[in-house]
Amino acid sequence: MVARIYRPSKTAMQSGKAKTENWVLDFDPEAAKTIEPLMGYTTSSDMKQQVRMTFRTKEEAIAYAQRNKIPYRVIEKQPRKVRPASYSDNFRHDRAMPWTH
Repeated sequence: MVARIYRPSKTAMQSGKAKTENWVLDFDPEAAKTIEPLMGYTTSSDMKQQVRMTFRTKEEAIAYAQRNKIPYRVIEKQPRKVRPASYSDNFRHDRAMPWTH
């Protein structure tokens, strides 16, 4: 029952930073998911996978885990490497890769 404390990254459908500022505490899966044979649903007997708590700061999440004696690990987010680009950069004469179509 190890908990993970992390900041979620934005989804592929997001262009902004909504829902990425808070810290999340959730549990690692203890049991593997299985496929229910009659309907084909994916099921699991692990109820802790349904628990997901959000905190404003990492310290609040760590304090909660320590107060409730939950073993935890903190996963730090890697900084994004954003390279500003414009449409005109596609046609520069000093490109690293040649432009072809």
